[in-house]
Parts: sequence; structure tokens; C-alpha cells
Amino acid sequence: MERNHTMMQFFEWHVENDGKHWQRLKERAPELRAAGITSVWIPPASKGQSDEDTGYGIYDVYDLGEFDQKGTVRTKYGTKDELVEAIQVARENDIAVYADVVMNHKAAADELETINVVEVHPEDRSKEISEEFEIEAWTKFTFPGRNGKYSDFIWTHEFFNGTDFDAREEKTGVFKISGKNKDWNDQVDDEFGNYDYLMFANIDYNHPEVREEMIRWGHWFQETIDCQGFRLDAIKHINYEFVHEFAKSMIEKSEGDFYMVGEFWKSDLDDCRHFLDSVDYTIDLFDVPLHYKFHEASKQGQDFDMTTLFADTLVESHPTNAVTFVDNHDSQPGESLESWVDDWFKQHAYAAILLRKDGYPCVFYGDYYGVQGPHPVEGKKEMIDALLYARYHKAYGEQEDYLDDPHCVGWVRRGVEEIENSGCAVLLSNADMCEKRMFVGEERAGQEWFDYTNHQDHPVVIDDEGFGVFPVPGGGVSVFAPREVE
Repeated sequence: MERNHTMMQFFEWHVENDGKHWQRLKERAPELRAAGITSVWIPPASKGQSDEDTGYGIYDVYDLGEFDQKGTVRTKYGTKDELVEAIQVARENDIAVYADVVMNHKAAADELETINVVEVHPEDRSKEISEEFEIEAWTKFTFPGRNGKYSDFIWTHEFFNGTDFDAREEKTGVFKISGKNKDWNDQVDDEFGNYDYLMFANIDYNHPEVREEMIRWGHWFQETIDCQGFRLDAIKHINYEFVHEFAKSMIEKSEGDFYMVGEFWKSDLDDCRHFLDSVDYTIDLFDVPLHYKFHEASKQGQDFDMTTLFADTLVESHPTNAVTFVDNHDSQPGESLESWVDDWFKQHAYAAILLRKDGYPCVFYGDYYGVQGPHPVEGKKEMIDALLYARYHKAYGEQEDYLDDPHCVGWVRRGVEEIENSGCAVLLSNADMCEKRMFVGEERAGQEWFDYTNHQDHPVVIDDEGFGVFPVPGGGVSVFAPREVE
């Protein structure tokens, strides 16, 4: 029987800028696989604005740490050869690699161009607040260090529809580029009137040459690094029709064996549903509504109603399209979408994504190994490892929920015959110590179940009817399961 799969986001925003991150992946692959990690999402591999760029200020998609551009050959994470080698070692350890793909914009152009623009209101990009006028914009990308290798495509203002800086007047704003067929893409999120524009030089996916070049790059990138999937960045800002076209092209090229998950950062479930409909369910989405439930629960403490923890979440409505997560590089302290789940609730949240039957869970590097930078946070490897063990060995079979108390909820996984001693009983409390009588199966009568979080010293003995009375400490988590046979 196939074991449960678990993804890890293998970076946080402040990973050390030492050029050794691909080496870290190579070195840690065996221990990650042993812990139950079956796939890793790696950070953007392409050259950014400098060697300090986390990868989202993307300059040249074809430079994976190979050319001397922007003052560096390597990226923040290492060289192209080190990347390819790390992915090969991950694959040798049965870990799939999903590469982060940044297709919304380009940064740190090589040359200025004089172009015509209209300024739009930053809070409503559908509202023009100027007549057409001339600016000098950083919109020409010639990639002199690469000199046409892999692609001779030169990016000019023709292939963008917006920018944010007038170099002539040294003025910032949201400037819509004028010209034939130039406008914001309309198949995007409608926040701020139209949310096509996010940052830097905004790629215009209404342009057929742009679509053709980026699909060609996607094929080249996958072949070059031999990854097994993509994480698509900032897709609420990218023409949904192009996202669908790109995803279909990648899946067809790999004959269906290619995984894609998108960052569609919306807490409203209806918006998520609409996007999945738009792309015909060719990709999964990170469950942002669930993340915000965890954040809310961690802030409200015992005032949060635990029976609603999974209500209006993607994993509840679209379980086969939901990638569940607790935190990530954008939600970590000090970052653009800061919504950090407080430490006391981290174990609750990880139990909720790792030990239930639905969703594809993703463990955050910053939670596992710790966060560096101006807001450091210690890693919780030992705590998460215990839950990863329970996921890999115990969390199988039919699920029965006991989401019946605003302060104390639980569920049971019945286990499967193919995996000996599988099955578990999970409890979460956000107030006082409590206990819950839960059914684990008549065939379990007389068994002793132990708490794999080590919060409870004594085993629970299953009664003749197949029930156990399972305790959980106040504000804590318990994960009871049968012990392995020595």
C-alpha cells in the first residue's frame, strides 16, 4: 500500500545568503526522506536582482546560477550545477522536487526605454488619474552576460503592460503602458479594481509572443533541472487563461506525470473555487483559507470555536485540490503577508494538516529548522517529527470526526490491514484539559494506545466495545496510537 505523501517548503525568507542552499538540500535529503518527507518545494532558481535576492525579484529565467550577471554567477542558493546535482540526489532518495516558478514580472532591467504611459490609481487600477505622458522606464532586458544562450528573446516595453518607476522624474507610481492592444489583463483577481499589476515590469500575457516564450521556457526549465513539478507564484496576478494554457502544456509534455500547485493568496473560498474552475482543475492550490483559520485560532485562544476549524476551507470543499500548510515565507514575521501562527498553536495546526485524510500537507522550513533574520524563531523539528512519524505510520483508514466541542475536538483514523498497528486518535484543546470517548474499533478491544506527542505518560486501554477515553492537556495536543511490535 502507498504511504502518505508530505511536502516540505525547503526555504524561508532569510535563509543564509551563502550560496550553499542547494548543497543543504543534497546533504539533508536522506534525513528528510527518513522523516517522511516525499517531496520538496525549492525556492526560485533563476537569477534575481543580486545574490541576495530571495528569487522573487526575478531578472533572467534562463540563468540558474551559470552566468556572471547582476554582480554574481551564483544565485542566493548556489550554482546551476549544484542545483541539478541536489535534485538528482533528492530523486535518488525518492523525494520529488517542485520548482518555484515566477512568471508575473521581471526586475533589474539592463536598459532604459522612453515609453508612453497613463498613471492609474494605486487603490483602483481601473481608474486613470493622468493623461498619457512620457517616462523613462527600466523595461529593456538584453541579458548581456548570457549572450543569447538558450534563448535570444529580448524583452522590451512591448512585452509588458505596467511598471512602477519613472527614472526621468525619479517618481514611483503604477504606470499602465500605452500602445496597440495594451491594457491590463482582465482574467485576473479584481482586488484594487484589477490586480494584474503587482510589482516591477509586469509581463503582458495578452501578447502571443510572450505566451509562446514563457511556455518554451517552462519546457526548457523542467528538462534542464529534471524536476517533477512546479509551484506557480502569484497566480492571482497572471492571466488565468495563460495559467491554464501553461499548466496543460506542461502536463501534456510530461504525459500527465507532472505536479503543479499555485499560490492564489485569497482567504475567500468562493474566489478559490472560481480560479479552480477557470483553470479546469489542472493545478492544486495552497489552502489559504485554512491558514487564516489557524492564525485566527492562535490569536483568539479559547475564544475561538474549534468546531469551525475546517469550515469554509479548501480542504473541506475541494479535498483533492488542496495543499494544506501552516505558515510560509510570506506569512512569517516581518514579511509581506505576515499572519504567523502563534507557537502555542503550531502543534495543533500541524496535527490538523498531517493526520487527517484530506489535503496534501506542506511543512514549512522555518517551522522545522527555524527562522533567521530580524525576527528569529527557533525550529520545532522534534515536535513536527513526532507528527510526521504518526502520519507515515499511523494516519490511515476511515476517518471519524468528533468536532463537537468549541474547546476540545478530535478525530479517529481507523487504520488499514496493510499497515500493521496503523490507526490513531487525535485530540486538540484550546482551553482546559479535557478527554473524549472515541470509537477506534471493536477489534481493538484490550489494546493499549500511547501518546506519540509524549504529553501523556499513561496508555489508554480500549474497552470491550472498541472505545477509548482519550485525554489531552489544556491548550495541547494528543496523538494516541498502538505501539509498534518490538
